[in-house]
Amino acid sequence: MNKLNRWKNKSLARLASLIPAFAKLLTASYTPPESEDIPWAPIRKPLAESKIALVTTAGVHHTHQKPFNMDDPAGDPTYRVIDTQTIEKDYAITHDYYDHRDADKDLNIIFPVTRIKEMAAKGVVGSIARHHFSFMGHIKDAHIDSLLEKYAPRVAARFVQDHVDAVLLTPG
Repeated sequence: MNKLNRWKNKSLARLASLIPAFAKLLTASYTPPESEDIPWAPIRKPLAESKIALVTTAGVHHTHQKPFNMDDPAGDPTYRVIDTQTIEKDYAITHDYYDHRDADKDLNIIFPVTRIKEMAAKGVVGSIARHHFSFMGHIKDAHIDSLLEKYAPRVAARFVQDHVDAVLLTPG
């Protein structure tokens, strides 16, 4: 995707955040792909005893990590591992499909890691996972298969390995 297309996408995202009627038009024109079932797993123990992790589609990553690929018109199905200990002071957002100027100033708007830490300190949740995961969120065409068959199962396996009990999903 060239610089003109990236500029167009960023401009459309900004307009959508400034003009609610325009945002409604954009969202009304979107038809999600058909899906058999929504994968859902009920929580098995009280939140006060649960380890919580975050998954976002907001394009968040550490500054030392490779940015998401905004040049591919079908998106970037890969993910970035987010470290709880350092993300609040070391992050960037690579995503052209929403206006993230406020999130650039306060990560918790789209990735509420500080709030989950506070909830853990108060006993509302048992604990917060050490690692979380970030995706880019604008995935289509052949990349959907890569996301569903390759990358999402890797993240799910990591959550099982890390004994995560519940995951909070946040969009961009």
